[in-house]
Amino acid sequence: MEAILNHLWQSTVFAGLAWLLTLALKRNRAETRYWVWFAASMKFLVPLAVLVALGSQVSWRVATPPSAPTVVEQIAQPFGDTSPLGAVRVSAPAGTNPIPELLGLVWAAGFVAIGIKWGHRWTQMNADARKARAIEMGLAVPVRTSAALREPGVFGVLRPILLLPEGITDRLTEAQLDAILAHELCHVRRRDNLATAMHMVVEAVFWFHPLVWWTGARLMEERERACDEEVLRTGNDAQTYAEGILKVCELYLESPLECVAGVSGANLNKRIEDIMANRIARGLSAGTKMLLACAGMLVVAGPIAIGIVNAPPIRAQALAGHFEFEVASVKPHRPGDDQFVAPEFLPGGRFVSRTPLFIVVAAAYDLLPNRGSRLTGAPDWLRRRDSVFDIEATGMIPTGLSDQARNERMRMMLQDLLADRFKLKLHRETKEMPVYSLVVAKGGPKLQKADIEEKDCPEGTFLSDPGEPNAACHGFMGGQVRKIHARAVDMADLVSYVENWTDRPLLDKTGIKGLYHIETTGWQPMQVAPFPSGQKQDGVDIADLPTIFEVFEQLGLKMESTKDKVDVYVIDHIEKPTAN
Repeated sequence: MEAILNHLWQSTVFAGLAWLLTLALKRNRAETRYWVWFAASMKFLVPLAVLVALGSQVSWRVATPPSAPTVVEQIAQPFGDTSPLGAVRVSAPAGTNPIPELLGLVWAAGFVAIGIKWGHRWTQMNADARKARAIEMGLAVPVRTSAALREPGVFGVLRPILLLPEGITDRLTEAQLDAILAHELCHVRRRDNLATAMHMVVEAVFWFHPLVWWTGARLMEERERACDEEVLRTGNDAQTYAEGILKVCELYLESPLECVAGVSGANLNKRIEDIMANRIARGLSAGTKMLLACAGMLVVAGPIAIGIVNAPPIRAQALAGHFEFEVASVKPHRPGDDQFVAPEFLPGGRFVSRTPLFIVVAAAYDLLPNRGSRLTGAPDWLRRRDSVFDIEATGMIPTGLSDQARNERMRMMLQDLLADRFKLKLHRETKEMPVYSLVVAKGGPKLQKADIEEKDCPEGTFLSDPGEPNAACHGFMGGQVRKIHARAVDMADLVSYVENWTDRPLLDKTGIKGLYHIETTGWQPMQVAPFPSGQKQDGVDIADLPTIFEVFEQLGLKMESTKDKVDVYVIDHIEKPTAN
Protein backbone atom coordinates (compact mmCIF):
# COMPACT_ATOMS: atom_id res chain seq x y z
CA MET A 1 0.00 0.00 0.00
CA GLU A 2 2.83 2.39 0.87
CA ALA A 3 4.48 1.69 -2.48
CA ILE A 4 1.27 2.55 -4.34
CA LEU A 5 0.79 5.78 -2.39
CA ASN A 6 4.40 6.78 -3.06
CA HIS A 7 3.97 6.17 -6.77
CA LEU A 8 0.67 8.08 -6.90
CA TRP A 9 1.97 11.24 -5.25
CA GLN A 10 5.12 11.18 -7.36
CA SER A 11 3.10 10.85 -10.58
CA THR A 12 0.67 13.53 -9.42
CA VAL A 13 3.49 15.98 -8.79
CA PHE A 14 4.99 15.08 -12.18
CA ALA A 15 1.65 15.81 -13.91
CA GLY A 16 1.41 19.12 -12.07
CA LEU A 17 4.88 20.10 -13.28
CA ALA A 18 3.88 19.06 -16.81
CA TRP A 19 0.86 21.39 -16.60
CA LEU A 20 3.08 24.30 -15.54
CA LEU A 21 5.44 23.54 -18.40
CA THR A 22 2.61 23.53 -20.96
CA LEU A 23 1.53 26.95 -19.67
CA ALA A 24 5.04 28.22 -20.32
CA LEU A 25 4.86 26.72 -23.83
CA LYS A 26 1.38 28.02 -24.70
CA ARG A 27 2.72 30.17 -27.57
CA ASN A 28 4.68 27.27 -28.99
CA ARG A 29 3.43 24.47 -31.21
CA ALA A 30 0.76 22.15 -29.90
CA GLU A 31 2.93 19.16 -30.78
CA THR A 32 5.43 20.20 -28.09
CA ARG A 33 2.72 20.45 -25.42
CA TYR A 34 1.31 17.11 -26.58
CA TRP A 35 4.56 15.30 -25.88
CA VAL A 36 4.84 16.96 -22.46
CA TRP A 37 1.39 15.59 -21.56
CA PHE A 38 2.31 12.20 -23.02
CA ALA A 39 5.38 12.06 -20.74
CA ALA A 40 3.11 12.87 -17.77
CA SER A 41 0.84 9.98 -18.79
CA MET A 42 3.69 7.49 -19.13
CA LYS A 43 5.03 8.49 -15.72
CA PHE A 44 2.04 6.66 -14.20
CA LEU A 45 3.36 3.44 -15.77
CA VAL A 46 6.99 3.92 -14.71
CA PRO A 47 7.51 4.25 -10.93
CA LEU A 48 10.65 6.09 -9.94
CA ALA A 49 11.49 3.07 -7.80
CA VAL A 50 11.94 1.00 -10.97
CA LEU A 51 14.58 3.43 -12.23
CA VAL A 52 16.25 3.55 -8.82
CA ALA A 53 16.26 -0.25 -8.66
CA LEU A 54 17.76 -0.34 -12.16
CA GLY A 55 20.58 1.91 -11.05
CA SER A 56 21.10 -0.10 -7.88
CA GLN A 57 22.11 -3.10 -10.00
CA VAL A 58 25.35 -1.25 -10.82
CA SER A 59 27.88 -2.04 -8.10
CA TRP A 60 30.84 0.26 -8.29
CA ARG A 61 32.36 0.62 -4.83
CA VAL A 62 34.19 -1.60 -2.37
CA ALA A 63 32.89 -0.75 1.06
CA THR A 64 30.59 -1.87 3.79
CA PRO A 65 26.93 -2.04 2.81
CA PRO A 66 25.44 1.11 4.34
CA SER A 67 22.03 1.52 5.81
CA ALA A 68 19.56 2.68 3.18
CA PRO A 69 19.38 6.48 2.87
CA THR A 70 15.99 8.12 3.34
CA VAL A 71 15.47 8.80 -0.35
CA VAL A 72 16.02 5.13 -1.19
CA GLU A 73 13.75 3.95 1.63
CA GLN A 74 10.95 6.20 0.34
CA ILE A 75 11.34 5.45 -3.34
CA ALA A 76 13.04 2.10 -3.87
CA GLN A 77 12.22 -0.09 -0.87
CA PRO A 78 8.75 -1.19 -2.06
CA PHE A 79 10.28 -2.70 -5.24
CA GLY A 80 13.18 -4.63 -3.75
CA ASP A 81 14.79 -5.39 -0.45
CA THR A 82 18.54 -5.68 -0.63
CA SER A 83 19.01 -6.22 3.10
CA PRO A 84 20.25 -9.54 4.49
CA LEU A 85 16.64 -10.48 5.17
CA GLY A 86 16.24 -11.06 1.46
CA ALA A 87 18.61 -14.04 1.70
CA VAL A 88 16.41 -16.13 3.97
CA ARG A 89 13.07 -17.81 3.72
CA VAL A 90 10.83 -15.06 5.09
CA SER A 91 7.21 -15.46 6.02
CA ALA A 92 4.75 -12.66 5.40
CA PRO A 93 3.77 -10.70 8.50
CA ALA A 94 0.52 -11.79 9.96
CA GLY A 95 -2.28 -9.25 9.74
CA THR A 96 -6.03 -9.02 9.84
CA ASN A 97 -6.58 -5.57 8.32
CA PRO A 98 -9.17 -6.10 5.57
CA ILE A 99 -8.87 -2.62 4.06
CA PRO A 100 -6.05 -3.39 1.57
CA GLU A 101 -7.91 -6.45 0.25
CA LEU A 102 -11.15 -4.48 0.01
CA LEU A 103 -9.45 -1.68 -1.90
CA GLY A 104 -7.87 -4.27 -4.18
CA LEU A 105 -11.28 -5.72 -4.99
CA VAL A 106 -12.71 -2.26 -5.72
CA TRP A 107 -9.78 -1.48 -8.02
CA ALA A 108 -10.14 -4.83 -9.82
CA ALA A 109 -13.87 -4.21 -10.34
CA GLY A 110 -13.21 -0.81 -11.88
CA PHE A 111 -10.41 -2.15 -14.06
CA VAL A 112 -12.56 -4.99 -15.38
CA ALA A 113 -15.55 -2.69 -15.99
CA ILE A 114 -13.47 -0.27 -18.05
CA GLY A 115 -11.84 -3.13 -19.93
CA ILE A 116 -15.22 -4.62 -20.84
CA LYS A 117 -16.59 -1.25 -21.94
CA TRP A 118 -13.62 -0.44 -24.17
CA GLY A 119 -13.38 -4.01 -25.43
CA HIS A 120 -17.02 -3.88 -26.56
CA ARG A 121 -16.49 -0.60 -28.40
CA TRP A 122 -13.31 -1.85 -30.04
CA THR A 123 -15.04 -5.02 -31.18
CA GLN A 124 -17.89 -2.97 -32.62
CA MET A 125 -15.54 -0.65 -34.51
CA ASN A 126 -13.49 -3.60 -35.76
CA ALA A 127 -16.66 -5.28 -37.07
CA ASP A 128 -17.69 -2.06 -38.85
CA ALA A 129 -14.23 -1.72 -40.38
CA ARG A 130 -14.27 -5.31 -41.67
CA LYS A 131 -17.65 -4.76 -43.31
CA ALA A 132 -16.58 -1.49 -44.93
CA ARG A 133 -15.95 -1.36 -48.67
CA ALA A 134 -12.40 -0.66 -49.85
CA ILE A 135 -11.98 2.33 -52.15
CA GLU A 136 -8.94 3.68 -53.98
CA MET A 137 -8.00 7.28 -53.27
CA GLY A 138 -4.26 7.20 -53.95
CA LEU A 139 -3.34 7.69 -50.27
CA ALA A 140 -0.52 6.11 -48.27
CA VAL A 141 -2.95 4.06 -46.16
CA PRO A 142 -5.86 1.77 -47.07
CA VAL A 143 -9.22 3.55 -47.27
CA ARG A 144 -12.60 2.00 -46.55
CA THR A 145 -16.12 3.42 -46.58
CA SER A 146 -19.40 2.31 -45.04
CA ALA A 147 -22.79 3.72 -44.10
CA ALA A 148 -22.24 2.43 -40.56
CA LEU A 149 -19.22 4.72 -40.03
CA ARG A 150 -19.98 7.92 -38.12
CA GLU A 151 -17.19 10.28 -39.18
CA PRO A 152 -13.80 10.25 -40.90
CA GLY A 153 -11.24 8.59 -38.66
CA VAL A 154 -8.12 6.46 -38.47
CA PHE A 155 -8.67 3.01 -36.95
CA GLY A 156 -5.96 0.55 -35.93
CA VAL A 157 -2.73 0.78 -34.01
CA LEU A 158 -0.04 -1.15 -35.87
CA ARG A 159 -1.68 -1.20 -39.34
CA PRO A 160 -3.99 1.82 -39.39
CA ILE A 161 -6.67 2.29 -42.03
CA LEU A 162 -8.65 5.39 -42.95
CA LEU A 163 -12.40 5.02 -42.49
CA LEU A 164 -14.81 7.35 -44.32
CA PRO A 165 -18.59 7.58 -43.98
CA GLU A 166 -20.36 6.58 -47.17
CA GLY A 167 -21.15 9.57 -49.42
CA ILE A 168 -18.74 12.02 -47.74
CA THR A 169 -16.95 12.68 -51.03
CA ASP A 170 -20.25 13.99 -52.43
CA ARG A 171 -21.12 16.18 -49.43
CA LEU A 172 -17.81 18.04 -49.11
CA THR A 173 -16.12 20.20 -51.69
CA GLU A 174 -12.85 18.91 -53.07
CA ALA A 175 -10.88 21.49 -51.07
CA GLN A 176 -12.74 20.65 -47.85
CA LEU A 177 -12.19 16.92 -48.38
CA ASP A 178 -8.48 17.44 -49.07
CA ALA A 179 -8.10 19.37 -45.80
CA ILE A 180 -9.99 16.70 -43.82
CA LEU A 181 -7.89 13.93 -45.37
CA ALA A 182 -4.71 15.90 -44.58
CA HIS A 183 -5.82 16.00 -40.93
CA GLU A 184 -6.36 12.23 -40.80
CA LEU A 185 -3.07 11.44 -42.54
CA CYS A 186 -1.35 13.61 -39.94
CA HIS A 187 -2.71 11.26 -37.25
CA VAL A 188 -1.26 8.32 -39.20
CA ARG A 189 2.19 9.87 -39.50
CA ARG A 190 2.26 10.76 -35.81
CA ARG A 191 1.05 7.27 -34.77
CA ASP A 192 -1.51 8.93 -32.54
CA ASN A 193 -3.58 5.78 -32.15
CA LEU A 194 -0.61 3.97 -30.59
CA ALA A 195 0.02 6.80 -28.13
CA THR A 196 -3.68 7.03 -27.30
CA ALA A 197 -3.89 3.27 -26.71
CA MET A 198 -0.97 3.55 -24.28
CA HIS A 199 -2.79 6.27 -22.36
CA MET A 200 -5.92 4.11 -22.33
CA VAL A 201 -3.87 1.52 -20.42
CA VAL A 202 -3.01 4.25 -17.90
CA GLU A 203 -6.69 5.16 -17.59
CA ALA A 204 -7.67 1.54 -17.05
CA VAL A 205 -5.05 0.92 -14.36
CA PHE A 206 -5.48 4.28 -12.59
CA TRP A 207 -9.18 4.75 -13.27
CA PHE A 208 -9.71 6.12 -9.76
CA HIS A 209 -7.31 9.07 -10.27
CA PRO A 210 -9.06 12.19 -11.68
CA LEU A 211 -5.77 13.61 -12.91
CA VAL A 212 -5.34 10.66 -15.29
CA TRP A 213 -8.61 11.48 -17.07
CA TRP A 214 -7.78 15.18 -17.11
CA THR A 215 -4.42 14.35 -18.68
CA GLY A 216 -6.24 12.28 -21.32
CA ALA A 217 -8.43 15.24 -22.22
CA ARG A 218 -5.36 17.47 -22.57
CA LEU A 219 -3.70 14.84 -24.77
CA MET A 220 -6.69 14.72 -27.14
CA GLU A 221 -6.91 18.51 -27.22
CA GLU A 222 -3.23 19.02 -28.11
CA ARG A 223 -3.31 16.08 -30.53
CA GLU A 224 -6.07 17.65 -32.60
CA ARG A 225 -4.51 21.10 -32.45
CA ALA A 226 -1.17 19.67 -33.59
CA CYS A 227 -2.86 18.16 -36.65
CA ASP A 228 -4.77 21.42 -37.28
CA GLU A 229 -1.50 23.35 -37.27
CA GLU A 230 0.04 20.82 -39.65
CA VAL A 231 -2.91 21.09 -42.06
CA LEU A 232 -2.58 24.88 -42.17
CA ARG A 233 1.21 24.75 -42.52
CA THR A 234 0.87 22.59 -45.65
CA GLY A 235 -1.06 25.37 -47.41
CA ASN A 236 -4.73 24.52 -46.86
CA ASP A 237 -7.07 27.50 -46.56
CA ALA A 238 -8.16 28.14 -42.95
CA GLN A 239 -11.77 29.01 -43.78
CA THR A 240 -12.19 26.02 -46.10
CA TYR A 241 -10.74 23.70 -43.47
CA ALA A 242 -12.98 25.09 -40.72
CA GLU A 243 -16.04 24.79 -42.94
CA GLY A 244 -15.11 21.16 -43.68
CA ILE A 245 -14.89 20.31 -39.96
CA LEU A 246 -18.23 21.98 -39.23
CA LYS A 247 -19.93 20.18 -42.08
CA VAL A 248 -18.61 16.83 -40.81
CA CYS A 249 -20.01 17.64 -37.37
CA GLU A 250 -23.30 18.59 -38.92
CA LEU A 251 -23.62 15.41 -40.97
CA TYR A 252 -22.03 12.83 -38.66
CA LEU A 253 -21.52 11.97 -35.03
CA GLU A 254 -18.35 11.82 -32.98
CA SER A 255 -16.32 8.59 -32.91
CA PRO A 256 -17.32 6.31 -30.00
CA LEU A 257 -13.75 5.27 -29.09
CA GLU A 258 -10.77 7.31 -27.94
CA CYS A 259 -8.25 5.39 -30.04
CA VAL A 260 -10.06 6.30 -33.28
CA ALA A 261 -8.49 9.60 -34.26
CA GLY A 262 -11.34 11.61 -35.75
CA VAL A 263 -11.45 15.14 -37.08
CA SER A 264 -14.15 16.32 -34.68
CA GLY A 265 -12.33 15.56 -31.44
CA ALA A 266 -11.38 17.93 -28.58
CA ASN A 267 -12.87 21.39 -27.86
CA LEU A 268 -14.42 22.16 -31.24
CA ASN A 269 -15.27 25.81 -30.59
CA LYS A 270 -11.72 26.61 -29.46
CA ARG A 271 -10.26 24.68 -32.38
CA ILE A 272 -12.35 26.60 -34.92
CA GLU A 273 -11.29 29.90 -33.32
CA ASP A 274 -7.62 28.89 -33.52
CA ILE A 275 -7.99 27.69 -37.12
CA MET A 276 -9.64 30.94 -38.23
CA ALA A 277 -7.06 33.04 -36.39
CA ASN A 278 -4.37 31.03 -38.19
CA ARG A 279 -1.70 32.25 -35.82
CA ILE A 280 1.76 30.92 -36.56
CA ALA A 281 2.92 28.97 -33.50
CA ARG A 282 6.52 29.47 -32.56
CA GLY A 283 8.97 26.64 -32.86
CA LEU A 284 11.32 25.85 -30.02
CA SER A 285 14.50 27.85 -29.79
CA ALA A 286 17.80 26.03 -29.47
CA GLY A 287 18.00 27.03 -25.80
CA THR A 288 14.48 25.77 -25.05
CA LYS A 289 15.20 22.49 -26.82
CA MET A 290 18.33 22.08 -24.73
CA LEU A 291 16.45 22.80 -21.48
CA LEU A 292 13.69 20.32 -22.36
CA ALA A 293 16.25 17.68 -23.32
CA CYS A 294 18.12 18.19 -20.06
CA ALA A 295 14.87 18.02 -18.06
CA GLY A 296 13.91 14.77 -19.78
CA MET A 297 17.33 13.26 -19.14
CA LEU A 298 17.16 14.36 -15.51
CA VAL A 299 13.78 12.71 -15.00
CA VAL A 300 15.13 9.38 -16.29
CA ALA A 301 18.79 9.56 -15.33
CA GLY A 302 18.24 11.17 -11.90
CA PRO A 303 16.57 8.15 -10.22
CA ILE A 304 19.01 5.78 -11.96
CA ALA A 305 21.90 7.85 -10.59
CA ILE A 306 20.39 7.68 -7.09
CA GLY A 307 20.24 3.92 -7.43
CA ILE A 308 23.85 3.75 -8.59
CA VAL A 309 25.13 6.00 -5.80
CA ASN A 310 23.23 4.06 -3.14
CA ALA A 311 23.76 0.59 -4.61
CA PRO A 312 24.93 -1.97 -2.09
CA PRO A 313 28.70 -1.80 -2.56
CA ILE A 314 30.26 -5.14 -3.44
CA ARG A 315 33.47 -6.28 -5.04
CA ALA A 316 33.43 -7.40 -8.63
CA GLN A 317 34.03 -11.03 -7.72
CA ALA A 318 31.35 -11.14 -5.02
CA LEU A 319 28.32 -13.17 -5.96
CA ALA A 320 24.79 -11.80 -5.51
CA GLY A 321 21.87 -13.80 -4.23
CA HIS A 322 21.91 -17.06 -2.28
CA PHE A 323 24.82 -17.90 0.06
CA GLU A 324 25.18 -21.06 2.11
CA PHE A 325 27.81 -22.95 4.08
CA GLU A 326 29.36 -25.85 2.22
CA VAL A 327 29.73 -27.94 5.38
CA ALA A 328 27.71 -27.47 8.57
CA SER A 329 27.44 -29.48 11.79
CA VAL A 330 24.62 -28.86 14.30
CA LYS A 331 24.62 -30.96 17.50
CA PRO A 332 22.80 -30.57 20.84
CA HIS A 333 25.23 -29.35 23.49
CA ARG A 334 26.30 -31.89 26.11
CA PRO A 335 24.61 -31.28 29.49
CA GLY A 336 26.95 -30.13 32.24
CA ASP A 337 29.43 -28.44 29.92
CA ASP A 338 29.18 -24.71 30.65
CA GLN A 339 31.99 -23.63 28.35
CA PHE A 340 29.92 -21.52 26.04
CA VAL A 341 31.29 -19.88 22.88
CA ALA A 342 29.67 -16.75 21.52
CA PRO A 343 28.82 -16.78 17.79
CA GLU A 344 31.99 -15.87 15.92
CA PHE A 345 32.85 -15.43 12.25
CA LEU A 346 36.42 -16.57 11.69
CA PRO A 347 38.83 -16.24 8.74
CA GLY A 348 38.51 -18.89 6.07
CA GLY A 349 34.72 -18.78 6.07
CA ARG A 350 34.41 -20.58 9.44
CA PHE A 351 31.59 -20.02 11.91
CA VAL A 352 31.49 -21.44 15.45
CA SER A 353 28.94 -21.09 18.23
CA ARG A 354 28.04 -22.79 21.50
CA THR A 355 25.39 -20.58 23.06
CA PRO A 356 21.59 -20.35 23.38
CA LEU A 357 19.94 -20.30 19.97
CA PHE A 358 18.38 -16.88 20.59
CA ILE A 359 21.87 -15.38 20.53
CA VAL A 360 22.67 -17.18 17.27
CA VAL A 361 19.55 -15.79 15.62
CA ALA A 362 20.47 -12.32 16.86
CA ALA A 363 23.97 -12.70 15.40
CA ALA A 364 22.56 -13.78 12.03
CA TYR A 365 20.71 -10.46 11.75
CA ASP A 366 23.45 -8.33 13.28
CA LEU A 367 21.43 -7.81 16.45
CA LEU A 368 23.42 -8.04 19.62
CA PRO A 369 21.63 -10.39 22.04
CA ASN A 370 20.64 -7.77 24.62
CA ARG A 371 18.48 -5.95 22.07
CA GLY A 372 15.33 -7.73 23.18
CA SER A 373 13.11 -5.04 21.67
CA ARG A 374 14.59 -5.66 18.19
CA LEU A 375 14.04 -9.43 18.11
CA THR A 376 10.65 -10.61 19.32
CA GLY A 377 8.27 -13.54 18.99
CA ALA A 378 10.80 -16.08 20.23
CA PRO A 379 9.38 -19.12 22.07
CA ASP A 380 10.51 -19.53 25.67
CA TRP A 381 12.74 -22.52 24.95
CA LEU A 382 14.87 -20.43 22.57
CA ARG A 383 16.49 -18.57 25.46
CA ARG A 384 16.98 -21.53 27.81
CA ARG A 385 20.19 -23.42 28.36
CA ASP A 386 18.71 -26.48 26.66
CA SER A 387 18.60 -24.50 23.43
CA VAL A 388 22.40 -24.50 23.24
CA PHE A 389 23.77 -26.20 20.13
CA ASP A 390 27.32 -26.86 19.02
CA ILE A 391 27.40 -25.27 15.58
CA GLU A 392 30.40 -25.44 13.29
CA ALA A 393 30.21 -24.48 9.63
CA THR A 394 32.53 -23.58 6.78
CA GLY A 395 31.76 -21.78 3.54
CA MET A 396 33.54 -20.34 0.54
CA ILE A 397 34.55 -16.70 1.01
CA PRO A 398 36.24 -14.80 -1.86
CA THR A 399 39.67 -13.45 -1.05
CA GLY A 400 40.15 -9.73 -0.70
CA LEU A 401 36.89 -8.96 1.11
CA SER A 402 37.01 -6.51 3.98
CA ASP A 403 36.09 -7.75 7.45
CA GLN A 404 32.67 -6.17 7.20
CA ALA A 405 31.95 -7.57 3.73
CA ARG A 406 33.13 -11.01 4.87
CA ASN A 407 31.00 -10.94 8.02
CA GLU A 408 27.99 -9.70 6.07
CA ARG A 409 28.29 -12.61 3.68
CA MET A 410 28.72 -15.07 6.53
CA ARG A 411 25.63 -13.67 8.26
CA MET A 412 23.68 -14.47 5.10
CA MET A 413 25.10 -18.01 5.21
CA LEU A 414 24.04 -18.29 8.85
CA GLN A 415 20.54 -17.09 7.98
CA ASP A 416 20.32 -19.85 5.39
CA LEU A 417 21.55 -22.44 7.89
CA LEU A 418 18.94 -21.36 10.45
CA ALA A 419 16.20 -21.54 7.84
CA ASP A 420 17.34 -25.00 6.70
CA ARG A 421 18.17 -26.74 10.00
CA PHE A 422 15.87 -24.91 12.43
CA LYS A 423 13.05 -24.04 9.99
CA LEU A 424 13.37 -20.41 11.03
CA LYS A 425 10.80 -18.08 9.52
CA LEU A 426 10.61 -14.45 10.46
CA HIS A 427 9.56 -11.12 9.10
CA ARG A 428 10.72 -7.57 9.54
CA GLU A 429 8.50 -4.73 10.68
CA THR A 430 9.04 -1.02 11.14
CA LYS A 431 7.75 0.30 14.45
CA GLU A 432 7.87 3.67 16.13
CA MET A 433 9.28 3.31 19.63
CA PRO A 434 11.37 5.17 22.20
CA VAL A 435 14.99 5.36 21.05
CA TYR A 436 18.22 7.16 21.74
CA SER A 437 19.55 9.35 18.94
CA LEU A 438 23.30 9.88 18.94
CA VAL A 439 23.98 13.45 17.80
CA VAL A 440 26.92 15.84 17.83
CA ALA A 441 27.13 17.77 21.11
CA LYS A 442 27.70 21.49 21.42
CA GLY A 443 31.35 22.26 20.73
CA GLY A 444 31.61 19.55 18.10
CA PRO A 445 32.97 15.99 18.14
CA LYS A 446 36.14 15.09 20.02
CA LEU A 447 37.08 12.03 18.04
CA GLN A 448 40.55 10.78 17.12
CA LYS A 449 41.01 9.86 13.48
CA ALA A 450 41.99 6.25 12.86
CA ASP A 451 45.55 5.48 11.78
CA ILE A 452 44.26 3.63 8.71
CA GLU A 453 41.80 4.18 5.88
CA GLU A 454 39.06 1.80 4.78
CA LYS A 455 40.93 0.72 1.64
CA ASP A 456 43.96 -0.32 3.70
CA CYS A 457 42.12 -2.27 6.40
CA PRO A 458 43.78 -5.69 6.86
CA GLU A 459 41.94 -8.98 6.94
CA GLY A 460 41.43 -10.40 10.38
CA THR A 461 38.91 -11.63 12.88
CA PHE A 462 36.05 -9.47 14.00
CA LEU A 463 37.28 -9.51 17.60
CA SER A 464 40.98 -8.91 16.95
CA ASP A 465 42.76 -6.87 19.64
CA PRO A 466 42.66 -3.18 18.59
CA GLY A 467 46.09 -2.74 20.12
CA GLU A 468 47.78 -5.08 17.66
CA PRO A 469 49.61 -3.47 14.69
CA ASN A 470 47.56 -5.49 12.19
CA ALA A 471 44.26 -5.26 14.08
CA ALA A 472 41.18 -5.45 11.91
CA CYS A 473 38.92 -2.49 11.30
CA HIS A 474 35.33 -2.30 12.52
CA GLY A 475 36.14 -4.45 15.56
CA PHE A 476 35.73 -3.73 19.29
CA MET A 477 36.95 -5.17 22.55
CA GLY A 478 35.52 -4.52 26.00
CA GLY A 479 32.14 -3.15 26.96
CA GLN A 480 30.32 -1.10 29.57
CA VAL A 481 32.22 -1.54 32.88
CA ARG A 482 35.32 -2.85 31.01
CA LYS A 483 35.75 0.16 28.69
CA ILE A 484 35.69 -0.21 24.91
CA HIS A 485 38.61 -0.10 22.50
CA ALA A 486 38.62 0.04 18.71
CA ARG A 487 41.35 0.72 16.19
CA ALA A 488 39.21 1.96 13.28
CA VAL A 489 35.42 2.10 13.42
CA ASP A 490 32.71 4.35 12.02
CA MET A 491 29.70 5.79 13.80
CA ALA A 492 27.46 2.95 12.61
CA ASP A 493 29.87 0.47 14.23
CA LEU A 494 29.90 2.47 17.45
CA VAL A 495 26.12 2.71 17.92
CA SER A 496 25.69 -0.92 16.88
CA TYR A 497 28.16 -2.06 19.53
CA VAL A 498 27.04 0.20 22.35
CA GLU A 499 23.37 -0.62 21.72
CA ASN A 500 24.08 -4.00 23.30
CA TRP A 501 24.05 -2.24 26.68
CA THR A 502 21.37 0.40 26.23
CA ASP A 503 17.78 -0.01 27.35
CA ARG A 504 16.36 1.09 24.00
CA PRO A 505 17.59 1.18 20.38
CA LEU A 506 20.45 3.58 19.65
CA LEU A 507 20.44 5.34 16.26
CA ASP A 508 23.25 7.20 14.54
CA LYS A 509 22.16 10.76 13.77
CA THR A 510 25.62 12.35 13.85
CA GLY A 511 26.22 12.55 10.11
CA ILE A 512 29.91 11.86 10.85
CA LYS A 513 31.75 9.83 8.21
CA GLY A 514 35.08 8.04 8.24
CA LEU A 515 37.00 5.77 10.62
CA TYR A 516 37.99 6.73 14.17
CA HIS A 517 40.07 5.32 17.01
CA ILE A 518 37.84 4.86 20.05
CA GLU A 519 39.01 4.57 23.67
CA THR A 520 36.46 5.11 26.46
CA THR A 521 36.21 4.67 30.16
CA GLY A 522 33.86 2.06 31.52
CA TRP A 523 30.33 3.08 32.43
CA GLN A 524 27.62 2.00 34.79
CA PRO A 525 25.16 -0.55 33.46
CA MET A 526 21.72 0.87 32.70
CA GLN A 527 19.24 -0.35 35.32
CA VAL A 528 16.41 0.95 37.45
CA ALA A 529 18.06 0.57 40.87
CA PRO A 530 21.46 2.10 41.69
CA PHE A 531 24.37 -0.25 41.15
CA PRO A 532 25.52 -1.65 44.51
CA SER A 533 28.78 -0.25 45.81
CA GLY A 534 31.72 -2.44 46.53
CA GLN A 535 31.86 -4.21 43.17
CA LYS A 536 34.98 -3.22 41.29
CA GLN A 537 36.28 -3.40 37.76
CA ASP A 538 39.95 -2.69 37.07
CA GLY A 539 40.26 -1.43 40.65
CA VAL A 540 37.42 1.09 40.29
CA ASP A 541 34.14 0.89 42.17
CA ILE A 542 31.51 0.27 39.47
CA ALA A 543 29.08 2.58 41.27
CA ASP A 544 31.56 5.43 40.74
CA LEU A 545 31.79 4.94 36.98
CA PRO A 546 30.21 7.55 34.70
CA THR A 547 27.00 6.85 32.83
CA ILE A 548 26.97 6.01 29.12
CA PHE A 549 25.56 9.52 28.54
CA GLU A 550 28.67 11.03 30.17
CA VAL A 551 30.98 8.72 28.23
CA PHE A 552 29.57 9.94 24.93
CA GLU A 553 29.90 13.56 26.12
CA GLN A 554 33.63 12.90 26.51
CA LEU A 555 33.65 12.09 22.78
CA GLY A 556 31.78 15.29 21.90
CA LEU A 557 28.58 13.35 21.28
CA LYS A 558 25.19 13.30 22.95
CA MET A 559 22.49 10.68 23.49
CA GLU A 560 19.03 12.22 23.17
CA SER A 561 15.81 10.46 24.16
CA THR A 562 13.25 10.60 21.35
CA LYS A 563 10.93 8.44 19.26
CA ASP A 564 11.76 7.06 15.82
CA LYS A 565 10.94 4.26 13.41
CA VAL A 566 13.06 1.17 13.99
CA ASP A 567 13.33 -2.15 12.17
CA VAL A 568 12.34 -5.05 14.39
CA TYR A 569 12.45 -8.75 13.57
CA VAL A 570 9.56 -11.01 14.57
CA ILE A 571 10.11 -14.77 14.76
CA ASP A 572 7.10 -16.54 13.25
CA HIS A 573 8.36 -20.11 13.50
CA ILE A 574 11.41 -22.01 14.69
CA GLU A 575 11.87 -25.62 15.77
CA LYS A 576 14.54 -27.80 17.29
CA PRO A 577 16.61 -29.65 14.70
CA THR A 578 17.52 -33.26 14.39
CA ALA A 579 21.15 -34.01 15.05
CA ASN A 580 23.36 -33.05 12.11
